[in-house]
Amino acid sequence: MNQVWIAIVAIIVAPLIGGLLAGIDRKITARLQGRYGPPLIQPFYDFFKLLGKTRIATSRTQFIWLYGYLIFMIAALVMLVLKQDLLLLVFLLGFAGISFVLAGFSCKSPYSHFGANRELLQILAYEPVLLLMALGVFATNGSFMISEIFESSTPLLAKLWPIFIALLVVLTIKMRKSPFDISTSHHGHQELVKGIMTEISGPYYALVTLTEWYELVLVLGLIALFWANPLWVEILIALAAFVLELIIDNINARMTAGWMVRFTWAVGLVLCILNIAYLYFMKGVS
Repeated sequence: MNQVWIAIVAIIVAPLIGGLLAGIDRKITARLQGRYGPPLIQPFYDFFKLLGKTRIATSRTQFIWLYGYLIFMIAALVMLVLKQDLLLLVFLLGFAGISFVLAGFSCKSPYSHFGANRELLQILAYEPVLLLMALGVFATNGSFMISEIFESSTPLLAKLWPIFIALLVVLTIKMRKSPFDISTSHHGHQELVKGIMTEISGPYYALVTLTEWYELVLVLGLIALFWANPLWVEILIALAAFVLELIIDNINARMTAGWMVRFTWAVGLVLCILNIAYLYFMKGVS
């Protein structure tokens, strides 16, 4: 299939998968809490309901950054499906996160500023892990190209399992799950004031929701790269990681932002650095 058509299909299908996963998230979470839960397609009902609400602008600059958040996220997803440069994908993901933070700082609400500061701490926690993941892939395949991962006969998980564990920690942060749902939470059991989302409403809230669906599919796609062939194993690993995050979310309380950064660096960074050092050491020995 032509690469343009692959990109178009990914842009259309990704939010459908992301919305469905959000529905599964709500259903499983409700069952774990002893409730029946909403229908699986409830996130789509909520999304279209938000689109129909009145546009209320607290800051025009904020909405420019929200569109930037969406565009950078879609660009990163397109890089993934077209099997392009993994390092560039990580940078695009970082730009998307910074755009969201700047959207929080663009209005005068102290709650929004508080959430933006926490979002910034989250980026500080997970971005070094993502960069080291890209370096680990380079140390394994000699290239940052995602296409090389699919052409390799040995799955990344065999050589990069410590980095895979670190990436699961990052997934908890990116999915905004406990104990790392620091800047905002998708479930009401953690907070009443939604931090960085406090001054975002109506169609712009729907815009953020859409971006988060893209982000969920993108991050699960990065998880799936660790066993790129065959496709069914790739999907199985991504779904297993998704369910694992839901269980972790429902058995943990939120920790502090400082604890999140220390834990991510102490576990995630150390695992990544040791993994990369071991790979280069083995190359030197051979």
